[in-house]
Amino acid sequence: MSPEIIKAAAPFFAIMALVMPICWVLVTRMKIKNGYPLDGAWGQAIYPQKNEETVERVKLISQENAQLRAELSAVKDRLAVIERIVTDGGARLSDEIEALRRPMN
Repeated sequence: MSPEIIKAAAPFFAIMALVMPICWVLVTRMKIKNGYPLDGAWGQAIYPQKNEETVERVKLISQENAQLRAELSAVKDRLAVIERIVTDGGARLSDEIEALRRPMN
């Protein structure tokens, strides 16, 4: 290899030597934070230890997720009604409003 190629590639390899370990640390931290298994020395999965606080946090997040899904479903239903009102003709909408105003016999 010529010295010019080595001089041109040296900054790239120096940056990669710094960036790759930082990325590895960040990925490992995210795995630990979110409960994903870590990789051992021979590729086996090493699961982080669970404590009561972590289990309770997962339960709370699951409950919040269920509540948000229910709320999203209600918002979708309301949006469907609004879309129907906006896209339907004005005459049909006024007929439905008048039908609601009339007393039921």
